[in-house]
Amino acid sequence: MNVYELGLGALQRRHHAAVDSWTDTLRFAFQPVVNLTTGGVAGLEILARPETGDVLAEARRDPEIDGRLAVLAFRAAARKEAVLPLYVNVFAGTLADLGGLTPLHDAVRAAGRLPWEVTIDVGPPYTHVPQHALLEAIGSLRGQGFRISADGVGDGDVPLRLLTDMAPDLVKLDASMLARPAAVRAMRTLCDQLAALLCVEGVETELQCGSARSAGAQLAQGELFAPPARLPTAEVYVPPRSTGLAVTPRSGPSVREFVRPAALLPATASAGQVRALLTGSPEVSGVLLVDTHGVPVRSVHRSRFLLSMSGRYGHALYADRPAAKLGDPPRTVGVDATAWEVLDVVAVGGRDRTSDDVAVVDRYGRCVGVVRLADLVRALAETRVEEAAGLNPLTRLPGSDAITGEVDRRIADGRPFALSWLDVDHFKQVNDGAGFAAGDELIRSVGRALQHAASGSTRVGHIGGDDFLVLADPEGLSPLAASVLDAPWSAGGRPVTLSLATILCEPGSVTDHRQAAACLAPLKKAAKSLSGASWVLGRAGLSGHEILRGMEAETPRAEWAVADPGKG
Repeated sequence: MNVYELGLGALQRRHHAAVDSWTDTLRFAFQPVVNLTTGGVAGLEILARPETGDVLAEARRDPEIDGRLAVLAFRAAARKEAVLPLYVNVFAGTLADLGGLTPLHDAVRAAGRLPWEVTIDVGPPYTHVPQHALLEAIGSLRGQGFRISADGVGDGDVPLRLLTDMAPDLVKLDASMLARPAAVRAMRTLCDQLAALLCVEGVETELQCGSARSAGAQLAQGELFAPPARLPTAEVYVPPRSTGLAVTPRSGPSVREFVRPAALLPATASAGQVRALLTGSPEVSGVLLVDTHGVPVRSVHRSRFLLSMSGRYGHALYADRPAAKLGDPPRTVGVDATAWEVLDVVAVGGRDRTSDDVAVVDRYGRCVGVVRLADLVRALAETRVEEAAGLNPLTRLPGSDAITGEVDRRIADGRPFALSWLDVDHFKQVNDGAGFAAGDELIRSVGRALQHAASGSTRVGHIGGDDFLVLADPEGLSPLAASVLDAPWSAGGRPVTLSLATILCEPGSVTDHRQAAACLAPLKKAAKSLSGASWVLGRAGLSGHEILRGMEAETPRAEWAVADPGKG
């Protein structure tokens, strides 16, 4: 061994001795990640709190130290917390250098936890980090079952292209971005496209919490809810939701907003193990038994299980037997389901299971959490109250805000749509000749006909007087138009006709509902210029229009035509 090797060995020994010294004094704190919809704790972030030295600076420079720190953080949490999902911080450079976190995976398995109960918070700096190596490491972690969070977005240096390539399960946005609500809303849109949740960290005031909610964040953490503490806590303060701050996701509230942490045990767990978990965690309403891949195979309801165990000879009969024998087939929904779809799942089966948690699974069938019926009913009731306030008193149909909001969501989702305007021809003459009562009844009848003809994702709105808006998928437009335009309409014994104008919008053809409405305006004028029941069709970004119904009067027919508005 030469002098250089002797010197290098001495340096390494001193380095390991220094590492051992700070690990002896290292402590960890836990800060809850809060679900802004349910008010519950969605998980715990583990924060290093060294009593001496700057371990984070050391970890930033040395991937081996950072990797070891992640293992120590998990072990500290595993000793104190057995139910809530955990968030473990790792620098992006560490993942790129180590190519994964095999020691952490081993520690998770040794503690009896499942990898998908652990989220890796990938933090900056990203500058000079080999992106290909980082993405490969993230792919390896996903293959092991870990969930991925992009941390420090907003005030960090993560490139937007890298963020989309990472396709994280969660994006953590710095609270300073709340002063730029447009940026937060844009990040929520990106998260929807990536099938990720949006979390705002560093929330300190109720005003910031309200801003996070109104901008669409589903999760948050910060001093307002609970400061970092040496002992994990599920007790947090969440300000009540203020009127007008609710976000209405597409087609009803998304199940993602209501996901609670799931209590998971292996499918082979004994009844005694389930009983120990339930008695030690009174907030847990049930346990899901999962296979080796994290797929739910049985659902154990708290009350029914404990009732069986507390009966005469119950403990003696069941304690050492598989808990699966006391469970039921799990009820599951995908992460993209809506609250209404969850209610459909709950409605199937016996009434004794209406209080069971519903497991939320990812595209691999792995459990990512549960939803509770009470949370859904409360949120849907609030949604109905808000919708009722905006309903037209004559037809009980929503107004223009509901339709234009849905238009903007479809534009953001990159979905094609058809926006239509419909009204009664010469409605003033109808009122003058047949009376206001007959006119009102005609309006109600048209509204009922539109509602009856609407199917799937079609939305109908009454924007006042005899004007209606209809938002539909292009392929569903022709049947609706035929059912309404072909019907014989009358008021006070006088025949009445309707006019319909439609603008077809392909992805990228319009930027928002205002531009779509501007494209629709000349088509309304063209439809009203025709005699008889009329229908005029145009395409956003193209000049001209097609007359599908009605007799030409002053407006000449356009040069181009389409046979089916649902086809290009």
